[in-house]
Amino acid sequence: MTHEPAPSVTSRRQVIVHTLSTGFALAVTPISASALTTDSDGLEAGEIEIATSAGEIPGYRARPLKPKGKLPVVLVVHEIFGVHEHIKDVVRRFAKQGYYAIAPELFARQGDVSKLTDFKEIQSKVVSKVPDAQVLSDLDAAVAFAKKDPHADTSKLAITGFCWGGRIVWLYAAHQPALKAGVAWYGRIVGDKDDLHPRFPADVATQLKAPVLGLYGAKDQGIPVDTVQQQAQALAASSNAASKASSIHIYPEAGHAFFADYRPSFHQESAEDGWKRALDWFKTHHAK
Repeated sequence: MTHEPAPSVTSRRQVIVHTLSTGFALAVTPISASALTTDSDGLEAGEIEIATSAGEIPGYRARPLKPKGKLPVVLVVHEIFGVHEHIKDVVRRFAKQGYYAIAPELFARQGDVSKLTDFKEIQSKVVSKVPDAQVLSDLDAAVAFAKKDPHADTSKLAITGFCWGGRIVWLYAAHQPALKAGVAWYGRIVGDKDDLHPRFPADVATQLKAPVLGLYGAKDQGIPVDTVQQQAQALAASSNAASKASSIHIYPEAGHAFFADYRPSFHQESAEDGWKRALDWFKTHHAK
């Protein structure tokens, strides 16, 4: 079902973040008035500990309190701000839709980004030091965590992610054969490669094991729209079934982080349409 963790990547690294932060990351304050709050009524929601080859990392999980049957599983991959309040809220939103939703803290070995206030510092001190192989292994560990829960059905496995996590969705879709569907929100298509980050979505466009829906903003200053269009063309031309079944939608009036309701970048119309498309995508591809 899931791949074995990669000891060579993780075993030498100490887990230095043992619990999740509360509230929002300091780098995104002040919080916009548009920030949504999803309550936990009817849910079992809270912090969990996920076993990995390098010890336990924290995560956040939510599911319906009284499910009628086994629940489809969705992995929620955070932005560069880690599993802060917005990501927890998104996890609860999925749980309200009948999912077993889980968001692992994928920076746990490298540092606590929630206490950093400068975007460049977050990138240089923590994010740039997080190996892709470690991330994929930790996501597999989250799936293994869910598989042990009698309420979760990992045969209906989906993944979604935002910004940094959007890029990871593409990589995970090329990695995990049990995945049924992915939704990537404005993840970079191309970028500077190094030993820790050897591939980008453009490199795996024809190697997907599950169809991915990419949601992007035409006014995104950090992700050139031509790279997004090139990804769409590569998917359409692919002979790989999952790649060919993938799709990209570009919102003409949206910029980067248009789903982030707690930030000034929030574009409500695009965000609401994207959320509906994501839920429909999971249903269409048997992840619900």
